[in-house]
Amino acid sequence: MSDKRQLTRAELVRQRRAERAAQELQQAAKQAAKPLVKVSTRAQTVPIKSAAVAPASKRKFKIALGLPEFHLKKPTFTLPRFKLPNLPQMPRPHANWRIASAVFAVLFAAMLVLAFQLPYFHAPGAFVVGNTRILSEEINGIMGVSGQNIFTVQPAELERRLRLNYPELLSAEVQLYLPNYVYVTVVERQPVIIWNQNGGYTWVDESGVAFRPRGEAAGLITVNALDTPPAGIQTSDDPYSPPPFLQKELVDSALALAPLVPAGSTLTYSFADGFSWQDPRGWTVAFGSSANDIPLKITVYRTLIDSLIQKGRTPVYVNVEYPSGPYYRMADSGFEEAEEIVVENP
Repeated sequence: MSDKRQLTRAELVRQRRAERAAQELQQAAKQAAKPLVKVSTRAQTVPIKSAAVAPASKRKFKIALGLPEFHLKKPTFTLPRFKLPNLPQMPRPHANWRIASAVFAVLFAAMLVLAFQLPYFHAPGAFVVGNTRILSEEINGIMGVSGQNIFTVQPAELERRLRLNYPELLSAEVQLYLPNYVYVTVVERQPVIIWNQNGGYTWVDESGVAFRPRGEAAGLITVNALDTPPAGIQTSDDPYSPPPFLQKELVDSALALAPLVPAGSTLTYSFADGFSWQDPRGWTVAFGSSANDIPLKITVYRTLIDSLIQKGRTPVYVNVEYPSGPYYRMADSGFEEAEEIVVENP
């Protein structure tokens, strides 16, 4: 009887698996220890740019071990369903974007209709701020926003309408606030000259723009014009600002001469003499149109008059438009150039 025991079928299967695994390990070890073969060529190669390659990971080997396979099943849990007694089960809602879009469209249309139809959004009138001479009622009459829907009011158009109808406005700003408020902020021009010409008069501001007088204004310089003055040049970027009626230099000259006008006299403008006035002592003095050297002109004029009075001579006309060459005229003679006048500290 042989001592060698005959293997069972299961032991034979495990033995074959172990032998196969040992062979795979030997083949993998030989493949890893095998040296790499250098490849070279005499032909010139062109390098080819390729995308970055991720570093090679460690080699993985599958080893079949003679272990039994285990399969675990995922446990399942079922929660109990509760149902309220005597109540019908509610249907599960389903999203329908077509119905939602229709609902939003109907709501939006209803909001538009209410916004344009409700009197809550109709402006009762404009609240005017900054006006001192133009009445608020007059501005509201030009704007015409009383009873108008707030969503149809156009501020830019109202500002343009105000500026074109009122040259005396330096600026106008219209602002809207819900539900029905319209605020108008205006800045009026400040007059500095009252210009009398051909039986009429107008106000002129410091930039030379003329506008119709409204009410009373204190401290204005009165100018009686015998001729039409040269118009000024438009220098403002404001598209609604009217062109200047007077040159800026004429305004500056009138402002400089006004404090020196004798009591009872008035500034007079003519194209030939510029600005002049009638001295109470019986003569006319002309200063020209330029605002330059007004203090020097006044000093030369006073020095010339003092010299003539000391000599017992009374002129009827004195012109100091050019301080370096003043001249005068006597009642019984023509124009005479004044003698050299030395002015100290003009």
